[in-house]
Amino acid sequence: MDLKDCREKINEIDEQMVRLFEERMEVSAEIAKYKKENRLPIYDGARERSKLEAVNEQLPEHLRDYGLSLYSLLMDLSKTYQHRTLGESSEVSERIEQAIRNTPPLFPEKAVVACQGVEGAYSQTAAERLFKYPNLFFFETFDAVFSAVDKGLCRYGVLPVENSTAGTVNRVYDLMLKHHFHIVRSVRVKIDHNLLVKPGTKLQDIREVYSHEQAISQCRGFLSELSGVKAVPVENTAVAAKIVASSDRTDVAALSSRSCMDLYGLTCLKASVQDSSNNYTRFVCIAKDPEIYPGADRTSLMMVLPHTPGSLYKVLSRFYALGINLNKLESRPLPDRNFEFMFYFDLENSVYSPRFTQLMADMDSISEEFIYLGSYSEIV
Repeated sequence: MDLKDCREKINEIDEQMVRLFEERMEVSAEIAKYKKENRLPIYDGARERSKLEAVNEQLPEHLRDYGLSLYSLLMDLSKTYQHRTLGESSEVSERIEQAIRNTPPLFPEKAVVACQGVEGAYSQTAAERLFKYPNLFFFETFDAVFSAVDKGLCRYGVLPVENSTAGTVNRVYDLMLKHHFHIVRSVRVKIDHNLLVKPGTKLQDIREVYSHEQAISQCRGFLSELSGVKAVPVENTAVAAKIVASSDRTDVAALSSRSCMDLYGLTCLKASVQDSSNNYTRFVCIAKDPEIYPGADRTSLMMVLPHTPGSLYKVLSRFYALGINLNKLESRPLPDRNFEFMFYFDLENSVYSPRFTQLMADMDSISEEFIYLGSYSEIV
């Protein structure tokens, strides 16, 4: 049999499979209606396990892994179609719809905003891009920013979540598990680190350089060229500039922004010393209650999945089945559970899409814990 004959045979088989797939999905819809009438859950774990065992026995050994993957996806598609057929919603879906109804049409220009650090921090730059007239309150730690929003001291908080070169800000992700909040908008800020000193300090005088640990990581190449210089992590790049400005020493420097140079009366010895010129940090704006403004096309979720083979695959296959793009997948270990993880997802899909509504209705059934963090748009 030549290639042409093989392809014709494949086409014949595919035509049969398409018809059988349609027939199977329609039967699944009838099963869903029956389960609804008889108050039975859509998901039947025992039935799925039994079906997969039967498939495993019917297939030759060299095809079993492929067959089990195919049928696992097929059953996930069936459950999604069943939920869609019944038009089911979930508590999360209802909260999202309520947030859309209750959120005003325009993002506020004025707001009381919590930021980590001191004046001149990159979080201030992010807040000033998000709000036209922000009333800023600075806090020493990320935890304090979350607490300020939780307690109603500030309506919003602005926090960094990832950098294009240094990666995720892990502390913020860990705090996401602790505090209840919602993301209402995000923004990308260009990061430009400069070596700032007190007037009169020369490069050869420097013995210590202060900055945030991520800024230090982003400037490794430059710092390695400074002989005998110690990098000292501090809470924030702006805090670093403030420390240098208030110090009696003339052998210290800060990796910070040019705005901090003017703010704290420092001099720039070296500009743009980060290893990569394409250096951006993504900040999120958080609020205590969900706010979904027009144009929201990005959604953040957190999930605890069963510690079983294929649990993450089932979630990813659901995204694929609904045609929803995944922008970010991050895992963080759960502190009190051995070898179990919280997964963080950023999805790209309009919050008004029926596919998105369907996804939100499905998530509870395939996760041990499901946390909706918010739907929002991003300023770039």
